[in-house]
Amino acid sequence: MPREPPVRVVREVTSRGYNAEREAVTLLATARDPAAAVERAVDAAPDDALTLTTDHVREVLDDATPSTSATDADAPGKDAAAGEATASETTTADTTTTETAAADTTTAAAATKSAESEPEASTDQTTTPTASSGVGDDDIRTRKRTSPVETKGVSEGQNEAGRRDGRDARDDSQRSVEIDGDITGESTGTGEYADFVATFRDRYDRLSKKLRGRVNHRPTDALDSMPGGSEAAVVGMVNDIRSTASGHWLVEVEDTNGVFPTLVMKDRDIADHVDELLTDEVIAVEGTISDDGGILFADDLHFPDIPRTHRPSTADRHVQAALVSDVHVGSQEFAADAWQAFADWLHTEEADAVEYLLIAGDMVEGVGVYPNQDEELDIVDIYDQYETFAEHLKDVPGDMEIVMIPGNHDAVRLAEPQPAFDEELRDIMSAHDARFTGNPSTVTVEGVDILMYHGVSIDEIIAEYPGDDISYDNPHRAMEQLLKKRHVAPQFGGRTRVAPEKEDYLVIDEAPDVFHTGHVHKLGVGGYHNVRLVNSGCWQHQTEFQKSVNIDPDVATAPILDLDTLDVTVRKFA
Repeated sequence: MPREPPVRVVREVTSRGYNAEREAVTLLATARDPAAAVERAVDAAPDDALTLTTDHVREVLDDATPSTSATDADAPGKDAAAGEATASETTTADTTTTETAAADTTTAAAATKSAESEPEASTDQTTTPTASSGVGDDDIRTRKRTSPVETKGVSEGQNEAGRRDGRDARDDSQRSVEIDGDITGESTGTGEYADFVATFRDRYDRLSKKLRGRVNHRPTDALDSMPGGSEAAVVGMVNDIRSTASGHWLVEVEDTNGVFPTLVMKDRDIADHVDELLTDEVIAVEGTISDDGGILFADDLHFPDIPRTHRPSTADRHVQAALVSDVHVGSQEFAADAWQAFADWLHTEEADAVEYLLIAGDMVEGVGVYPNQDEELDIVDIYDQYETFAEHLKDVPGDMEIVMIPGNHDAVRLAEPQPAFDEELRDIMSAHDARFTGNPSTVTVEGVDILMYHGVSIDEIIAEYPGDDISYDNPHRAMEQLLKKRHVAPQFGGRTRVAPEKEDYLVIDEAPDVFHTGHVHKLGVGGYHNVRLVNSGCWQHQTEFQKSVNIDPDVATAPILDLDTLDVTVRKFA
C-alpha cells in the first residue's frame, strides 16, 4: 500500500514516546532505511524534546550521509552525474506534488457534488472501507460564521505527528476548538434536597424564557382568580400526565407559584403531542378557563424547541471531522481489526481533510456495568482497558485534534452531567494531546457548534414513546425529541441518573449546529430544524447482553462530517 511507510513511521515514533512534525514524518518515511532513520532520530533527540522537528530529522539524516572522499571527488563525471540525478529527482517530486494536488481538487469536487445530489445515507456491508452517499437534508441551510474564533496554533502544544505524504502541508493555524458547558471542576451538588430544588428551578427559569414570548403567560395562582371562559396560557413544568375515564388527557403543569390542571381533549389535534410529553419537561399550554375556573381546556401546546429560523454556522474552508463513539476496548467483542482499518484510512490521502476526531463516550467496556459483564471481558482491569485504548488511539494520525467526552461505561460518575476523565486517566490517554471535556459539552470546531452528548436518555425517549417511528433503528428521531424539549435528559427518576447542581447543565441553551450522540450502538443521521443529527454507531460486535435486549449493533461506522456544508458521509470499516 502506498501509504504504509508513513503509517509505520508514525507508529514507530509514537511507540517511543515522541510526536513528530508532518514534514519530519515524510523525511523519515522517504529515507533509504526508514527504520534506521527513526532509530537515529530518536537516539539523537534532545533530552527534553517531546516532538521530533523537521530540522532535527533533516540534520540527523544529513549526518548519516557518507561524506565525499577525495577519490570520489576525483572520479570523472561523478559530480555532474550526481547533480543531474538531484535535478531529476527534484523535478519528479515537483511533478508528483502538482499531480497529487490536482487529483485532490478533482476528488474534493466530486465528493461535494455527490453530497449535494444524494439525500440519504447508506452503508455497504463489506470487509473493506466503504463510503456511503453524502447526506445533505434539504432543510439544512447554513450560514458562514462571521465572528472571530480563537485558534489554537501548533505552538500551543498541538501534536504534529501525522501525514503529509508528498502533499502540501496544512495551515494548522486555521484550526480552532472551543468548549462550553463543561461541568468538570464546577460540580457543587451534595445530593441534598436544596440541590435538587436549585437544579429544577434553574431549568424552569431558563426554558420558560424561551416560551413566554410566544404566549400570554399567567402564573398558576393568577389562573385561579380568572373568570370562566377567559383565554389564558400557562408556562410550567409537567408535573403529572394521566388519562381520564372518557379517554381525555389531564396534564398538570407546575410553576414556581403552584400547580394547575390542563385538559387535552382526545379529539383535538394536539392530543398526539401528549404522547411526546415527559414529566419534568417545560411546556406552555394555551386554552380557555373552564366555567368553574378549576381547569384550563387546552387549545395548543408549545415546546421550547429549536426555532425553524435557525441557520447553522459552517467552517470557512473544506475541513472534516470524524464523529465516532462507543469503542468499548476491553470487551471480547471489541472490533480491533475494524478500528485498525479506520486508523489506517485516516492516514490516506482520501482522508486528508479529516482533521478532527470527536469521540462521544464509552472509550472502554468498563467493569460491572451490566449483569455478568465479567464473562464478556477480554481485559478485566479498568486501567489496563484504558492503557489498551491509548495504544489503539496512537494508530490515529498524530496531527489530528481529538476531543473526548465520557459515557456510562467509562470510569467517571454515572450521574449526568458527567465530568471529564480524571488526571490519572488523562495521563494514560495523553499520546495525542487530546482534549477532555464533560458529558454533555458544546464543542465549537472552526465556528461550528457541536453538542456532544453520550446519549443515555435516548433509551428513555424510545421506551416512553408509544409509536414505532422512534426506535433503536432510527435513533436520530429520539434526538429530535431532545432538541424539541431543549434538554438532553428531561425526565427525572427514570433510566437516566441526574446529579443535582446549582444550575442545570443538561439544558440546551443555544441551538447547536450539530448534535452528536452515541450509546445505543445504532447508526442514525438526519436533520431537524437545520440542526444536523448524528448517532455514530459503535466498535463492538453484539454481546450476549445485547442479544438478550434485542440490540443488533451497527459496528465500525464512522460518520464523516463536512464542517463547511454539514453534509455527512458514513464510512464502514467492517
